[in-house]
Amino acid sequence: METSLARDLMSDEEWAFFERFILAVRAPNGRKATNHRLVLDGIFWIARTGAPWRDLPGEFGKWSSVYRQFRRWTLAGLWEDIMDALNQSGAVPSALQMIDSTVIRAHHQAAGAKGGTPRQGFGRSRGGFTTKIHLLVNAHGLPMRTEITPGQTSDYLGFDLVMADNLPSPSVLLADRGYDADKIREGMEARNVLPVIPMRKSRKKRIGVDRSLYRLRNLIERCFNKLKNARRVATRYDKTAESFLGFIDITSIRLWIRHLST
Repeated sequence: METSLARDLMSDEEWAFFERFILAVRAPNGRKATNHRLVLDGIFWIARTGAPWRDLPGEFGKWSSVYRQFRRWTLAGLWEDIMDALNQSGAVPSALQMIDSTVIRAHHQAAGAKGGTPRQGFGRSRGGFTTKIHLLVNAHGLPMRTEITPGQTSDYLGFDLVMADNLPSPSVLLADRGYDADKIREGMEARNVLPVIPMRKSRKKRIGVDRSLYRLRNLIERCFNKLKNARRVATRYDKTAESFLGFIDITSIRLWIRHLST
């Protein structure tokens, strides 16, 4: 008897959430309607297992069709639209935010995209062929914005990428000493944001840090761990920056939905 490889499928409530966004980006072309729920479950299967697209079980449909739909939705900005809607919903407090980064090892088959490796977010660091994920989370440890850069990029250069103007502004921002730069501190203070950032040892003018508040930064470390449960995020197999960011956003959205449903 053949055993199904499909598990961790969407609930009816989760599909109802995604459906309204999918219908909003679908362009009418007179073609037969696709089973978007099955396609989306196939994309989730790839994200969770890290398997090559060609190994997608047939019960989700033809792998090439699922892949093409994933690319269409990604290039149409579907995942970013959903993340923006979640951030603007007010369902989770955003007065306290945390920022950090993590380096992801890239598989050697991820190289070779058009435009060159730096343009696609690849670089060389002590970990080898890598990509760095820059992440901003809220007080519940839920992702608000993610961006990628080459692995050797410093944290403060990735700061502006995730601190977007269209996001709810924090009252307090927690970060490690990798973000201890005058430009960052001045920018936060100009926005009436309290930066809770430990100082580098080289800083002459010492600035106090609320250690009890800073301990909450473990929430962003736990968020990275949850994101890396998706093997397509824990190791980069995608050649293009858009596809890799798409899988990060997809995993982030599912974390939001599961939190909101509890």
